[in-house]
Amino acid sequence: MPDARDVTPYDALLLLSFGGPEGPDDVVPFLENVTRGRGIPKERLKEVGQHYFLFGGVSPINDQNRALLDALRKDFAEHGLDLPVYWGNRNWAPYLTDTLREMVRDGRRRILVLATSAYASYSGCRQYRENLADALAALESEGLELPRVDKLRHYFNHPGFLEPMIDGVLRSLQELPEDVRDGAHLAFSTHSIPTAAADTSGPLEGHGDGGAYVRQHLDVARFIAEAVRERTGVDHPWQLVYQSRSGAPHIPWLEPDICDHLQERHAAGVPAVVIAPIGFVSDHMEVLYDLDTEAKAKAEELGLPMRRSATVGDDPRFAAAVRELVVERAAAERGEQVTPCALGSLGASHNLCPVGCCPARAPRPAAAGADSPYA
Repeated sequence: MPDARDVTPYDALLLLSFGGPEGPDDVVPFLENVTRGRGIPKERLKEVGQHYFLFGGVSPINDQNRALLDALRKDFAEHGLDLPVYWGNRNWAPYLTDTLREMVRDGRRRILVLATSAYASYSGCRQYRENLADALAALESEGLELPRVDKLRHYFNHPGFLEPMIDGVLRSLQELPEDVRDGAHLAFSTHSIPTAAADTSGPLEGHGDGGAYVRQHLDVARFIAEAVRERTGVDHPWQLVYQSRSGAPHIPWLEPDICDHLQERHAAGVPAVVIAPIGFVSDHMEVLYDLDTEAKAKAEELGLPMRRSATVGDDPRFAAAVRELVVERAAAERGEQVTPCALGSLGASHNLCPVGCCPARAPRPAAAGADSPYA
């Protein structure tokens, strides 16, 4: 077993997230960052921004990342890990490039990256790696010494990610009226993506219908449903569903949509539903709007009792999981024998994204992978 406090050769951890507006004046500029290069008119962005304006123009994701930063620093300190934790975003302050520049000026030379996305996909992994490459290119143009940057493996099946979600489903079931509890259906929800992106998610040899994105989510859903059965004695029916679709209507995306699914389950006579947002690390806007607003309204319209279970957020078990992933990766980098921790049927994900993994439609440099120009 690796030394639980030895993080060499790494000297910093970077929490890399999506970012979000923190006031009404931020909403349209934030959406311009997200959609840059797509030629979307400002008036259309204002329409999309109504989701944010319903919540005062503030996305919860930044405060949730601050809470996760606190949880990570607390856990690291309590377990003797001398590893500073920084935070950078793709689309809003603190911007990734600014944070990497700060890290370089602080003397950080071997950086591990924790992305707030647990699964394999272009938008959930490679796009973060492309953003890292863009940031490194910007620092290189400024004449700064570039750090070596590695990304932690996908953690969708780590116990510290799964156990809080299992507990969340169990709590939600208990919140349902007793007369509908045992018959409740479990709807495991994640972000819909184009089927073409799903089919090419994960390593090249695994490409096919749904790719790694769907396989990983199905494995998580199956594991949680089985854990609930073991702990309650009730075998709840379940299905993987999708939410937050965007883009042109003629392009196929993963289905069924959560609201359509609620309609169908109600028509089939299901007495209640627990929605478990397994695709999300925290309760950010997609959870608050698409589930707590739209799906909740649909369930109320149908007269269908519904509860939404918690995301992982800053749960101490998730912070501990990150620490374990850091120690595991550090030991592997030192050439030590490592047994990665993973539950379910798929095993631990790769440490280094291979060539052809989650490809982009237009090839772009991506850091922290086998095809990185910044090895």
